[in-house]
Parts: sequence; structure tokens; C-alpha cells
Amino acid sequence: MRALRALLVAVLVGVLPAACGEANAFPEDTTMSRIRERGILTVGIKFDQPVFGYKDPASGRITGFDAEVARLVARDLTGSERNIRFVETVSSERENFIEQGVVDLVIATYSITETRAQRVTFSDPYYYAGQDLLVRVGDSTINGVTDLKGKTVCTARGSTSVERLRAMVPGIDLEVVDAYSICVPALVAGRVDAVSTDDTILLGLYAQHPDSLRLVGKPFGREPYGMGIKKQDTAFRDYLNGLIARWLCNGEWDRAYVATVGVSGTTSESAKPAPRPANC
Repeated sequence: MRALRALLVAVLVGVLPAACGEANAFPEDTTMSRIRERGILTVGIKFDQPVFGYKDPASGRITGFDAEVARLVARDLTGSERNIRFVETVSSERENFIEQGVVDLVIATYSITETRAQRVTFSDPYYYAGQDLLVRVGDSTINGVTDLKGKTVCTARGSTSVERLRAMVPGIDLEVVDAYSICVPALVAGRVDAVSTDDTILLGLYAQHPDSLRLVGKPFGREPYGMGIKKQDTAFRDYLNGLIARWLCNGEWDRAYVATVGVSGTTSESAKPAPRPANC
């Protein structure tokens, strides 16, 4: 019996590593296998959006909810969240960077729309935001989207905010720029009357100027954020969808939220996609 037990142990020791490795393997010629072989995940992200994607000027570290989501993907694909390279990706360049292979995927407050889906493939939503307004603290004339008639509103080129504002406020005067970080100095200086985009983005901008700016707090519209990848890469999409479902079930999503968006005191009730009971 002792000899048989020793033989079984020897067999298991020899077999288990190979079996485990096989279980974690990806099919050849997939995006996942190429990234794993390369050992680095390249992610397009915003550098100027506190709470979601922000490059700290002192340390150079990219922080925020999108950054944490990207690190979770890197950890699963490469074995470490450190095996990641962030590439600054403004709203108007997201589709181009994906199509040209500049990045493996884009995680940059990227709202899922039919127009964008003609050029890229999206994962399931991993976050829901609502569009809102940021105004000067002393301005009592703007308390909702209906108050924007005759006002100058700043927003970013290539964002869904532009389309929604034009549809809801005919004749609105829009100042369309490349990045929201350009809007804030213009708002503080009085060159524009409001900044409008997703409430999560505005929350981070407000946190930098709490004494001079005010978040209106009346969201209009709902924005599902997805990870953008090359068109028709269904294997990569299915893999990412599986990760999202896993994070919602095992608490990874909640931990990322609490460490970033949750610091502001906001709750995740409207932002969090519903977990899938079958996967939990």
C-alpha cells in the first residue's frame, strides 16, 4: 500500500502542473494567447479624468476605476497587474487606436453606441453613468439641462455628450474640445457657462475645484461603459465578458469601485451592472 501511495503521489506531482497549465491555456491565434506570449497588455485610457483615468503628475501612476479594471485584465492574462502599458487615448481617437492596433483594448469611459459598434466590438457593460452638468458655484441660473438654452457648454469631441446635448437643447452653443481638462479652466474663468459629460467624469473634475465649482446633480441619459476591442474579435469579447461576470460575483468589481469612485462618497447602486446569478 505504501508503494502504491508513493506511486500515486509521484504521478500526481508530474501530472498536475501540466493539467493546470492546460486549463489556463488559450486557443492559438487568439488575442489572449498573443498577449500572454508577449507578456504585456496595452490599454488605451484617459490621462485627465480623476476617479476613472488619471496620470499623477508627481508619480506618473495611472489611477482610477478604469485603471483598476485594466489591471484586473492584465493580472488574468499575464499573471501580474504590473504587466501593463497605458497609452493616453482621448475620446476622438479611441476607434482609431483600436483599428490601428496601437492598443489591445480601450478602457476609457467608453460609452457603448450603435455608431461606435460599426467600427469596434464592445464587451458587456462594466459600468453605468449618467450625463450631468458642472457649473460655477455662484451660478444659480443653471439647475438642469433645460436651463442651458442661450448658454455656452463645453464638452469633448467624439463623446456621446455632444449628440445628446444637441438633441435635448436645440440651438445650444457648444464649445467642443479634445479633452475635458480644457473645459475646466474655461469654466472657472467664465469663458463657458457649464461643462457637460458623464457624472463620473464631472465628479473627478469637481474634486479638483470644490470651492469654485458645483455639480448640478440631476443626471439625464444613461451611459453604459464597455471595453472596446477590434471589430469581430468575438473570442476576446467573450473572454472579457466572462471576466466582468466573475468580478461582479467575487467582489473584485466592488473593491475597485470602493478604492476609486467610492472615495467620493457616491454609491454603486445605479453604476453597477447586475451580476449574473448563474455565474456566481
